[in-house]
Amino acid sequence: MTSTGIPAPIQTFIDATNRADSDAFVAAFTDDAYLNDWGREFHGRDGVRSWDRTDNIGVQSHFELVGIEPGTDPDSYVATLKVSGNGFNGTGPMAFRLRDGLIASLRIS
Repeated sequence: MTSTGIPAPIQTFIDATNRADSDAFVAAFTDDAYLNDWGREFHGRDGVRSWDRTDNIGVQSHFELVGIEPGTDPDSYVATLKVSGNGFNGTGPMAFRLRDGLIASLRIS
């Protein structure tokens, strides 16, 4: 974890988005990552890159961490993020599962 208690991959996810650094954003995920955005599914780094282009950095998203807590499984966390930009705007939970220092899955609901 980082000094603020945020696991490094989640901090990278936030920082890369806020810097509009798509390569760093995608690199925060495992090769076989799974991303579910309100039922829309994306697989692998290519899927993550696609979602990033249409729903994240591609629409100038900016994340502000509201809070984070451990999930129900080991290496899982629920981060509440305030999202702004030219796409979705609002506050909600993002459920992360980490593996080997990277994001293995992300569920947005």
